[in-house]
Amino acid sequence: MIEINLIPGAGKRKAARAKVVNIGALVSGVSGRVRDRFLIGAVVMIVVSVSAVALLHLRQAERGRTLSERRDVSVADSTRYATILGERHRAESTRDSLLRRINPIMALDEDRYVWPHVMDEVSRALPQYTWITTLTFTDAPQGGSNDVAHAPKVDSAAKKAKQTETSIPKDVINVRVLGRTVDLQAVTRFMRDLETSPFLTAVVLEKAEPVTDNGKEIAQFQLAFRYSRPDTLLLRRSPLGPPLR
Repeated sequence: MIEINLIPGAGKRKAARAKVVNIGALVSGVSGRVRDRFLIGAVVMIVVSVSAVALLHLRQAERGRTLSERRDVSVADSTRYATILGERHRAESTRDSLLRRINPIMALDEDRYVWPHVMDEVSRALPQYTWITTLTFTDAPQGGSNDVAHAPKVDSAAKKAKQTETSIPKDVINVRVLGRTVDLQAVTRFMRDLETSPFLTAVVLEKAEPVTDNGKEIAQFQLAFRYSRPDTLLLRRSPLGPPLR
């Protein structure tokens, strides 16, 4: 049987009502699913996870920018300090080279009055009826070994690891005195007076024995002592002759 709709627009209204009914059913189904607590929990977890990931990403990006800026500053500082350290090492190398040349001269200048001091102090402390027969230096000659002047060359890496020694080692000056006297008590006074000298120390009597000189019995003694370098501030040097005008 064939039906013909003679009312215009009637079919469209039925289709619209059908669509409305279908949308309502869909919304009611979704509302029913939303009421499920497990689904709600899953949605909340997803939202929280996405938010946390986004926050961590922003924080890491900010930290990365900060570290990058700090790295650039550190590289610039390292380059500047490397240049400064290089100039410092070159200046220290020049200074050490000059000191290795100047210090031997200064050491010789400081010790050029050793023997005048020794002979002056021995002469000052020598008692009456006592005379010196031998005054000798018992060690290697003063200034015979100059470790700084003959120091081996070292490369730059060794200089950075350990600074080159520039000081002059002071030689120990030991002196031996051989003399004669008519009174052994004079030897005791002689030793005591030598000990009071600021230039002499460690006075020791090595031996004392009787000998015969021109048919007379006298005593022969042998002393040993060490030269002591006083503080240069305590020394006062004066010219031997009148000042030149």
